[in-house]
Amino acid sequence: MVTFNKPGVEQFFQTIAVTNFTVSPDEKQLIMNTNLNGQFNLWGMDLPNAFPYPLTSKNQSAEALSYAKTGEFVVTAFDHDGDENTQLYALSPSGGELVPLRTKEGERFFFSHLTEDGKRLYYSTTDGNPTYLNSFVYDLETEEETLLFEGAGASTFLAGVSPDEASIILLKSFGNTHSLAYVQHGGERFLLTPETTDQHTTTDVVYTSETDIYFLTNYQSDLTYLAKFDLNTQSFQKVLEVENEDFSSLSFSKHDHTLYLLGSYGVEDRLYQYDLESGAHKNLSIPTSVVEKLLVMPSGHLYAQGRSATKPNNIFVSKNQGKSWEELTNLRVPGVREEDLVEPEVVTYPSYDGLNIEALFFKAKQENDNGHVILWPHGGPQSLERKWFRSMFQVLLNRGYSIFAPNFRGSSNYGLKFMKMVEGDWGHGPRLDNIEGLEWIIGNGYADREKILLLGGSYGGYMALLLHGRHADYFKAVIDIFGPSNLFSFIDSVPEFWKPYMNQWVGDPVKDKERLTKDSPITYLDGMTKPMAVVQGANDPRVVKQESDQIVEALRAKGRDVDYLVFEDEGHGFSKKENEIAAYKKLIEFFDQNL
Repeated sequence: MVTFNKPGVEQFFQTIAVTNFTVSPDEKQLIMNTNLNGQFNLWGMDLPNAFPYPLTSKNQSAEALSYAKTGEFVVTAFDHDGDENTQLYALSPSGGELVPLRTKEGERFFFSHLTEDGKRLYYSTTDGNPTYLNSFVYDLETEEETLLFEGAGASTFLAGVSPDEASIILLKSFGNTHSLAYVQHGGERFLLTPETTDQHTTTDVVYTSETDIYFLTNYQSDLTYLAKFDLNTQSFQKVLEVENEDFSSLSFSKHDHTLYLLGSYGVEDRLYQYDLESGAHKNLSIPTSVVEKLLVMPSGHLYAQGRSATKPNNIFVSKNQGKSWEELTNLRVPGVREEDLVEPEVVTYPSYDGLNIEALFFKAKQENDNGHVILWPHGGPQSLERKWFRSMFQVLLNRGYSIFAPNFRGSSNYGLKFMKMVEGDWGHGPRLDNIEGLEWIIGNGYADREKILLLGGSYGGYMALLLHGRHADYFKAVIDIFGPSNLFSFIDSVPEFWKPYMNQWVGDPVKDKERLTKDSPITYLDGMTKPMAVVQGANDPRVVKQESDQIVEALRAKGRDVDYLVFEDEGHGFSKKENEIAAYKKLIEFFDQNL
């Protein structure tokens, strides 16, 4: 009789990931960023065929990907081993050589726009202005570069270019919950939203003509809605808001004269179509729980990249305005049936002050269940956990661990007020939201008080360290993946263009010294008594290696045993499959040994 072993870590992490894509104007070629060979490269597919072929061998992840409207080349951007210093290149549709467009060692280049004729490249860069950025237009034929504006007072990105290049959109970002957009035209600048002292955001700006500018904003609102700015009259207009919906993405179809909006209140997405002529809108179907990129083609066809809790990222096409979708990539977990994967339950619980917190609970299937629950505080912190596929979650579930993932205060997709609750309060409210969540799952039979583990990455790694130091009695073992350990050194070491945000986001090292000390995990070394493992990428520019070094060294100086894994060729996450597999094999062994 032939028998098969239980799926191992490799099977879950050998799942092919797709993180970006673009499509040629004639829709005959799809190019995607994928780790099909174990490391990220660009691969092509000739549509309607679905057999991929390699285009690059750079073994780095493409951070930007846009097909020229002429179909002659693709603009892409790569960093090096996670250092996030993205450089801009051109790639032939047949692949091969990457032609440098805007590159400089140690600097970052942010792709914004390529003109319809493929001759001018618009971008922002840290070069010459590392804190606030400068933006340029580069002529690919003459190789002349023209400065469009110098950022000042806030990190300023180029967010849009009008069809005839008569005006541009500048986005001044003061933080995740405060950004202002300006249109620059004829030597003048106009704010897209009315003047106010209230903080709000403006995102996803699109031109539907030379003078009609549509965008998403939460100006004088808790939730984000569709608005319009008329350049002729310099007037602002609220266009569309949907009850209990927080719009997150905006795309324009010139073919159908419609706008497509992704709504993202909570853990799942919804797709809407807005008719610019009639003003009518309707809800459309989407192929996955979460859509991470929507591309509207000149034909009006829609291409979407998305994932669900039990399905990895795939690419889909709709040729009937979202009525139905065809899957183009068909990526799954090798050797694991979809019915053996776990869908989460959405739960809501009251926190210490009565605030309702939404959370996901992934219950290990009965035949695998070892009775232990892992608390997963998400990263960000102004992000959230959603119904999206994570190899890490599904392999842990397959090994018998259930997972509790609360979207504590400060999480995105629940409105501006909720998102701002973490600003200047990294270590109090969110920490207690996590603790109240644990008490809720214990009290409601989801978890045994003696069988809880803790795992987090980035801000979640910070929260794992803080919870360990202040509430160790809840946990049997703790894993921190590139989490800040000392808020003072973290504030000082973030990328330069993040630094203008830090006073509001985290705090002022002088004015808020007492609070930052209280909220820094390194303050609570004596409380960190449980087995602990720490993971760090040596090239991480967001949470630098010193953040992990100092907590590990301080604990070891106290005689604590800390497992420390450093990956020399990774940054803020895993870009190489062999590293990811090695890390999670070790981390699962760590949890298994501490049950």
